[in-house]
Amino acid sequence: MGFRNKRPKVSVCITTFNETEERVNKLLDALSKQTLKPDEIIIVEATPNSKLQIPINKQYTNFKLQIIQKPNASRSEGRNVAIGKAKNEIVAITDVGCIPHVDWLEKITLQLRSGQVKPFDLTSSRLLGASVVSGGYKMVAQNNFEKAESVFLGVKQNDMNEEFMPSARSMVFTKSIWKKVGGFPEDLNDTAEDTVFNLNLSKAGAKFVTAKNAIVEWEMPATIKEFAKKIKNYAKGDAQSGIWWHPVKKWRTHNIKVLTIFGRYIVAIATIAKLLNYSVALGYMTAVVLIGIYSLWAYKKAGFWGILLQLTSDFACIIGFSHGILQ
Repeated sequence: MGFRNKRPKVSVCITTFNETEERVNKLLDALSKQTLKPDEIIIVEATPNSKLQIPINKQYTNFKLQIIQKPNASRSEGRNVAIGKAKNEIVAITDVGCIPHVDWLEKITLQLRSGQVKPFDLTSSRLLGASVVSGGYKMVAQNNFEKAESVFLGVKQNDMNEEFMPSARSMVFTKSIWKKVGGFPEDLNDTAEDTVFNLNLSKAGAKFVTAKNAIVEWEMPATIKEFAKKIKNYAKGDAQSGIWWHPVKKWRTHNIKVLTIFGRYIVAIATIAKLLNYSVALGYMTAVVLIGIYSLWAYKKAGFWGILLQLTSDFACIIGFSHGILQ
């Protein structure tokens, strides 16, 4: 679809914490090369005592750039501050560590720009199409370890169906619907804020559309420690969100999936313990068989690294979820 009358104005909102200027500039460089240029980019910097600056040789002239210092703000708070400052009705969000494809902004906003009474005149009263668009994302792997990580952290494009809910790394919505639901939930810590936001949007009657060809590339954690921390934080946030039944995801609701992890270990340990009381040899043999089957399943998912990552993911998930429930 060509831009027949005038270029639509889009605000891109980003929040950062303990990020390097190099990584921030990498994202800004990608946004500056978009086929649909952002009208403005607003960065909320939450790092205490940060003096995040864009070097002189990285001044951007094709959009307005604003950096707002808000020390120790949570992700939700940072997102809300940035969106609150946005001048435009169309708001796109992504994260540092993601690199949008050159046509990301054009493709992810297309559903908001189509079918309008006046092309690109996007006041809330004229918004006839979708109000929330889920962009796609592709996991970038530098080696076999990171490729295996992507199986556990990412979503395949084929799975981006009607049950797929937007991730804050690739998402666009109207400022009107953001206001209607009261913004991102600030009573949560730094995980699952987009999950709760999406649920509130769904309850408010938002129309969701998936644009899986609007891609951002997402870097995988470099170490097993970073991977475990990410899984732990996800599980903790899911527990704190209190969403036990998602009306769209249903049986694939995050907390239900976490409970199945608890369940598989409880059943396995209980079975082995019972058999050990009957016969030590039978108990040990059952344990070996179960471990072998589980390892084979993990290997088929993600190769040899998959075995280590499966166990790491399971225990990080159990610890994080338990922490979230106790809090």
